[in-house]
Amino acid sequence: MKSNIRTLLLLTFVSSLSFASEPSAFGAGDLTAPTPYGLTQSEKVILQTKDTLKKVAINTKSQASKLDSLRERVDGIQSVVENLSVRSHENKLELQKFKEENRVNLDNIHEFQIRLAEKVQKNQDEIAKLQTIIFALSKVVDKMNAQYVSKEAFNTLVKDINDFKTLIAKEMQSRKKSVKPRKISSAQLYNQAKANFDKRYYTKAIQNYKELIKRKYKPAYAHYMIGEMNFKRKNYAEAISYFKKSASLYDKASYMPKLLLHTAIAMDKTGDKAHAKAFYNAVIAKYPHSKEAKEAKKHLG
Repeated sequence: MKSNIRTLLLLTFVSSLSFASEPSAFGAGDLTAPTPYGLTQSEKVILQTKDTLKKVAINTKSQASKLDSLRERVDGIQSVVENLSVRSHENKLELQKFKEENRVNLDNIHEFQIRLAEKVQKNQDEIAKLQTIIFALSKVVDKMNAQYVSKEAFNTLVKDINDFKTLIAKEMQSRKKSVKPRKISSAQLYNQAKANFDKRYYTKAIQNYKELIKRKYKPAYAHYMIGEMNFKRKNYAEAISYFKKSASLYDKASYMPKLLLHTAIAMDKTGDKAHAKAFYNAVIAKYPHSKEAKEAKKHLG
């Protein structure tokens, strides 16, 4: 029964082919013609299938070309990996041969072994890196099969991002210009300078006190404080300069004992021993009961 059905189907297929291939006197039904006409329903299906297969063949050939290009790159890297593997194996053989031929000089063997082991390890690391690249390229091939972004679309995306960055930069610049710094009072600046000094933000505190000097707000104290911060930073010459200016503006300030003591220490540190001794003695003479006088005596010995 199955044999009869197969025979019947075969005869039907052959008959349809014979009928499709039989040309008319005026060329109707010719599937090979540039613009076929007069086609039966079966001939139209055959022609449509033929066109579809042609398009599929073109697309397949394009994708195959791209895949072949990537496969060539993968094959090239694979070749490099294989060469490195061969070199690594040759290095191992060379190490073994060297051990057998030079057993007497153990120190040299050990040194050579270390160098060669490092070289083998380097080759193995390169192999691992290249294998990672191969794996990544394989992923790229798979991704290309699933999704493709055109160069035009990518360039458009980059342009949009750059335009957005430019817009943000202009907006930030505009905001900076529109915000003007608010000038605080001298009393507020004085408190701010003291707070920065207490937090050991000396750079900010020095700027604050210099601004107070410009405003002529408690300039003696401002000079003293700048001198103190330079003293703490071991900028002794700079500290001495500000201490002298402070003392010349107001020599009856409560901080004068410390100012004189730190001036003496700064002079001592810069090598001016004679003037340092004079300032130590001045602290002892003018403020004999102060803690600064006790420290001055220690420096004098």
